[in-house]
Amino acid sequence: MTKSSLTIIFLSFLVQLFSAKSNPLASAIYVFGDSLSECGNNNNLNTVAKANFPPYGVDFPGQVTGRYSNGKTVADILAEDLGLPFAPPYLGLSDVKRAKTATGVNYASSACGILDETGRKYGECLSLKKQVHYFQNTVEKDLPKKFRSPKALSDHLSKAIFVVTTGNNDYLNNYLEPSLNTSKGYTPKAFSHLLIKHLSRHLQKLYKLGARKMLVFQIGPIGCMPAVMNKVNAKSCIKELNDLVSIYNRKLPALLKKMTSTLDGLISIHGDNYAISLAMFKKASKLGKINNQSINLLRHRSFRILTTNCQAKTY
Repeated sequence: MTKSSLTIIFLSFLVQLFSAKSNPLASAIYVFGDSLSECGNNNNLNTVAKANFPPYGVDFPGQVTGRYSNGKTVADILAEDLGLPFAPPYLGLSDVKRAKTATGVNYASSACGILDETGRKYGECLSLKKQVHYFQNTVEKDLPKKFRSPKALSDHLSKAIFVVTTGNNDYLNNYLEPSLNTSKGYTPKAFSHLLIKHLSRHLQKLYKLGARKMLVFQIGPIGCMPAVMNKVNAKSCIKELNDLVSIYNRKLPALLKKMTSTLDGLISIHGDNYAISLAMFKKASKLGKINNQSINLLRHRSFRILTTNCQAKTY
């Protein structure tokens, strides 16, 4: 299927799902998460978790930006399909630019996750709690300078798309990290429950701040990541690690369904990218050599495939 066909299907899907009654299809895109979506926030932090050097960005118009990709991130692709500009990194904007930006902001930060302590061994990063706090600053301090009435601001936020890609690092840089003590004592089931509980709290905070349309992604098959496989010289995906994150992934749809049933006006999409990504990893020999760039391309294709499946879990 061609890119143009996928775009048409995707836009049609969003029109039906979000019942947009005015142009543009979405007023803005607000992005939260980790390296899957980051576009440069960590450039402004004291951390070794940065991607502001080659070969990152070799296929991106602006070259090196801080994106953990050869080109566009999933959030960039979604913005394009919505007819919106790429959401700029919150920490890369001056106070003046923040007050003028009304088409979305990216708060994602590599190495961090749902839990505050995740990723600290690499230095500074923005936990999901901190990202939501910065979004609160956007709503309470910046956007009112563009939208003079509370109703206008509320309408703007209700028509915006909120993308959340997080949880990977809570396993990679926390639960599975032997040097950390923060998660010791948790069984896999208990840890997944902890993550869901904290995620629920942050998503509800976004709702209270005006979010009404959320796209929340599952955790991918971390047992198939080359960096993880290379540590133990694995020749194929590590099933035990994939099973570990699957416990969390099974809880996510139930959380979104519960939120939708209790929070008036909320529409959310459960991004079931685990199975798609896993299938692509298994076909890696046919798709090309596994490296950082090809993995990101697989993620992008996974998102495209997800958007063509209108039965993709919507809650």
